[in-house]
Amino acid sequence: MLEDKNKKATSLAELGEFGLIDHLTKYFKVGQETTKKGIGDDCAVISDANETLITTDLLVEGVHFDLSYVPLKHLGYKAVMVNLSDVYAMNAEATQITVSLAVSNRFPLEALEELYTGIQLACDTYKVDLIGGDTTSSTKGILISITALGSAKKEDIVYRDGAKPNDLIVVTGDIGGAYLGLQVLEREKEVFKVNPQSQPDLEAYSYLVERQLKPEARKDVVKLLKDLDIKPTSMIDISDGLSSEIMHICTQSKVGCNIYEDKLPLDPQVISTCEEFEIDSTMVALSGGEDYELLFTISMDDFDKLKGNPNFTVIGHITEENVGKNLITRANQQIKLKAQGWNSFE
Repeated sequence: MLEDKNKKATSLAELGEFGLIDHLTKYFKVGQETTKKGIGDDCAVISDANETLITTDLLVEGVHFDLSYVPLKHLGYKAVMVNLSDVYAMNAEATQITVSLAVSNRFPLEALEELYTGIQLACDTYKVDLIGGDTTSSTKGILISITALGSAKKEDIVYRDGAKPNDLIVVTGDIGGAYLGLQVLEREKEVFKVNPQSQPDLEAYSYLVERQLKPEARKDVVKLLKDLDIKPTSMIDISDGLSSEIMHICTQSKVGCNIYEDKLPLDPQVISTCEEFEIDSTMVALSGGEDYELLFTISMDDFDKLKGNPNFTVIGHITEENVGKNLITRANQQIKLKAQGWNSFE
């Protein structure tokens, strides 16, 4: 949408609030059967025979993202992923979203078009409907609030409080990449500040940067588990770091855990970049966050169903609460887990 670099930027004031909403949402289509009324009325209308799940996230410029290296299209896409991931972490299908924006007058219309291009790509890819939202002005920067709705049969929903001693702890994909992608981007930003003529070469870090800028929510895992006839006993998404997330499950389920250091799934690019940055890869895996993989527990009886499946890694097991929450190191030492992941108030 930004092909003509010489084209004059369009002020948001030229459109007004309703004109802006109409302009940004005119290409969004409704595809969910449950969406009876989307954008264009006082309320959206949804009709569903299943349980409805609701989650919301707020992303603030300067706190959750830095526009010096985050393209607006990627930001729009990622903002949707952050919310859809929470729905999939309940073993549910994501169905609709609402998007609310507060933007300062430093952003022209064309910038918001880029943002909404990313939002629309996410909606199209994950088959969710944009059904409403709001726009308002901001004194500085940009703020994005997205609410996602999901649907599931009552008996299919998975909560954080169902883990039992001897359950296996499983993680999807690999972890730590998004955190290292952020470190690479921050380093290149500092280089650019010193020498604005320098152009970053990120090819060696392509996987890590993509994990940070364009994460994918694990919609596929919900179907995969269903096909394998596995219902997790508890589940959560990895947004704030593995150690923080397993501690949430343990606290809610009133259990302990043992996580094994040598079982943590790390991409080769994570390992090599940790060596380059002289960062401990286990710390990155435990505390990095923003991978949007799923962490769940299953009954020992279900182990054979996912054994050898490349989507899943068993990284430990649930224990009695009095055992505590532990990392078992490669040297077979037991270390207490700490919640050192993302905290927006620090």
